[in-house]
Amino acid sequence: MSDFHGIIFAYGAVPELGELVRRRTASSLPFCGRYRLIDFALSSLMNAGIHDVGVIMRRDYQSLLDHLASGKDWDMGRRIGGLRMLPPFGLPEYHQGDYTGTIEALNAVSTYIHDINAKYIIMMHGNTAANIDLRAAIRQHLASGAEITAICTDATPDYRHHRYIVDADGFARSMIFNQTAAGEGAASLEAYIISKPLLISMMDACAAANHYHFHRDAIADYLASGGKVNVFFHRGYGKRIMSTEAYFNANMDMLSAANRAELFPAERPVRTKTHEDVSTYYAEGSMAKNCLVADGCIIEGEIDNCIISSDVRIRKGAQLSGCVIMRGTEIGEGVIMKNVIADKSSTVSSFQTIMGSEKLPVVLPKGTKI
Repeated sequence: MSDFHGIIFAYGAVPELGELVRRRTASSLPFCGRYRLIDFALSSLMNAGIHDVGVIMRRDYQSLLDHLASGKDWDMGRRIGGLRMLPPFGLPEYHQGDYTGTIEALNAVSTYIHDINAKYIIMMHGNTAANIDLRAAIRQHLASGAEITAICTDATPDYRHHRYIVDADGFARSMIFNQTAAGEGAASLEAYIISKPLLISMMDACAAANHYHFHRDAIADYLASGGKVNVFFHRGYGKRIMSTEAYFNANMDMLSAANRAELFPAERPVRTKTHEDVSTYYAEGSMAKNCLVADGCIIEGEIDNCIISSDVRIRKGAQLSGCVIMRGTEIGEGVIMKNVIADKSSTVSSFQTIMGSEKLPVVLPKGTKI
């Protein structure tokens, strides 16, 4: 689809994710034992036949660069076009923090945006776990005649979000900002199909007025001036990962076969960086109940309702329940853990007890040794 170009926002650290994003962006967080969160945006674009994609980054993006490499795992490794990494090159030297909003992020790479040859730009956030049927969204967008389509969900997110008030004709003419509960309208997944001229005019207007936010500034002004937004409903699983609790719950959601079927439909495969590893070994006397376990692990203890990434060792007598264990972690003999997120390469020595809750899971930062 040469008329469409993808932009993925992967700059946000999301402070509410705490230690999980101290050395990485939210988009590069491991998910479901095998993937990174950005895989869903990349795969949605790939499945729609869109292979020209820019990824906007700001800082702490070494993990992201290592994962994306040339983009060949998503069929985006090309000499012309393909996957492009976009660090900030349009900001003054004194600007050291994160982007204030998505409009500021776009203006920081404005030269790249202006040089895009496509008629339409699809904007997505890299920390959204959703497998969006962009082919269907594009068909609806073109048929609507609108300059912008918002991709929404009729589910109620468990984080602060924006909602579009949708009229009977399928267009939104007003918004409600920063909702935290169910309410009128459709919850935005903050993914958009927009004409390039409209996006550039929004960027220019916001830059002139020192505005930084796409919804609060650009979309609000567009609606106030009589513009209308076409709304496409994503009906499958969809969550933006905006806090440690949301990250933990989204991983636990994947233990449901119904949720996995929505996020990983056979007709829209989710690709990730290829890892070659041996099969996981389950020792005599070990037990695994309702778990997702990647390759390359050694399981000698008991795991229940857990997400286990590759190269993890859980020693004899250990009992884990409701845990997310990332790559290269070792759990010692006799350890008891419940509702814990153990980041990469952590070590828990023998006979420790670590207990969290579903609302407040314990996070062991990357490289922790206990």
